[in-house]
Amino acid sequence: MIKLFIKILEILGKPLLDFLEESGRLVILFYKVIILTFSPPFRLRNIFYQMVEVGVRSLPVIFITATFTGMVLALQSYTGFKRFNAESLMGSLVALSMTRELGPVLTGLIVSGRVGSAMAAELGTMRVTEQIDALVTLAVNPIHYLIVPRFIAGLTMLPVLTMFADALGIAGGYLVGVVLLGVNPVAYVESTFNFITFEDIYSGLFKASAFGIIVAIVGCYKGFYTSGGAEGVGKATTASVVLSMMLILISDYFLTALFF
Repeated sequence: MIKLFIKILEILGKPLLDFLEESGRLVILFYKVIILTFSPPFRLRNIFYQMVEVGVRSLPVIFITATFTGMVLALQSYTGFKRFNAESLMGSLVALSMTRELGPVLTGLIVSGRVGSAMAAELGTMRVTEQIDALVTLAVNPIHYLIVPRFIAGLTMLPVLTMFADALGIAGGYLVGVVLLGVNPVAYVESTFNFITFEDIYSGLFKASAFGIIVAIVGCYKGFYTSGGAEGVGKATTASVVLSMMLILISDYFLTALFF
């Protein structure tokens, strides 16, 4: 009986210990990144390069996703509002949905799939090929050199991408509502801007910054602590995307509860 009880404790305890170890290592890495972000040397070239990778090269997929999301929102809301002769309120629904929720969340999910996976794969490859160990032998802090620029890029570029997503989603909703469905353009534009407050915009941008931190830290963490050769790199890349998306959706609830 005692052996059975011990066996059950082992089965239940090992996943818990693994989770606590993983969480602790992730928090420690995040703490080190915060400290090193404000410590010289400031490698501006690396930072700008990562900004291009995270921001500029994500624009095409953000353009397509946000535009068609706004178009779908307009199409769906028109069907419902038409029953109450409230088609003019379509603009407010599209604008509030994009700025508060869909803009930052979709941007975070897309960037986690495109950029977070790339960070994990790149750093994981450097780990298994011992390039990170080589940096240590050259007296270069690998966290400062590799992770801090990616962290800054994620923190700063996600809000920028979210602003593009918000604008494109609203434009897509206008295209469907006014051009295709024949909603009054003046009423659509007025309802769009009359119901949006500054709080709606900055809460979405704050969410985007938090999601950028999640994508950068999780992607770099999974890559930085990769083991097991090429197979380990593949597992780390997959795990980074899955964990990033889960944390984005979980944190989205708490951030929404905080603001609204």
